[in-house]
Amino acid sequence: MTTGVRARARIAARDDGRGGTALPVLEGDGPLALRRVRASGTEARVMLVGAMSGPLGGDHFTVEAEAGPGARLHVGSAAATIALPGQAKGEAHYDVHLNVAADGELHWLPEQLISAGGSDLCVSSRIELASGARLVFREEQVLGRAAEEPGRLASRLTVRLDGRPLLDQELTCGPGAPGGWDGPAVLAGHRALGQLVVVRPEFGTERPGARMRGEYAALTPLAGPAVLVTALAPDARLLRRVLDEALASLG
Repeated sequence: MTTGVRARARIAARDDGRGGTALPVLEGDGPLALRRVRASGTEARVMLVGAMSGPLGGDHFTVEAEAGPGARLHVGSAAATIALPGQAKGEAHYDVHLNVAADGELHWLPEQLISAGGSDLCVSSRIELASGARLVFREEQVLGRAAEEPGRLASRLTVRLDGRPLLDQELTCGPGAPGGWDGPAVLAGHRALGQLVVVRPEFGTERPGARMRGEYAALTPLAGPAVLVTALAPDARLLRRVLDEALASLG
């Protein structure tokens, strides 16, 4: 019986005491390879490089990243992640666990996740922030490749600040999802969806107000020093442009 691949990647960033950020932990196994790349200023920059295809059916990938006090960490990926059907039966899982200490900063900006036809993937992102932490978190999902029906994609994003809920939301799309997921009240026929969470201490006193960011995107203040941008688009390129413009508007 085929059971799928189990893989974990871990990143820990620390203030190096010399105006920069050290990476005492940078380790990945199986398909989750990590590479430190050139950065400027005080931040450390890490790229997640897919060493194998996947996640496939039955796989379970976990990525953990931590930014300590005074550390500045930027995490991206070298290419899109593609969820594919595999020989193993059952769901694939992709878990992301992020932790940011007071005066730490984490930018989580990977490429898109593509739900290929026949795949079945559950994505869970859990973020723990201390008071005074800074976060930029981007999540982009594309339902199907060109001219392809999507697989099933279930995703949940949970953000906690100082132990209290800041954001908790979930969405399921594709075959087997609750009825109406593709209707006018949810995706309205779009195949690219994304969100951007920005947490900054100064938003506690000068938080941006709610506003539309085009026809299918909106910026919403959260009950804390944070804002949420949600967007729909017909394709990944336009989705990225909307989210990039929203982030730039926040300064």
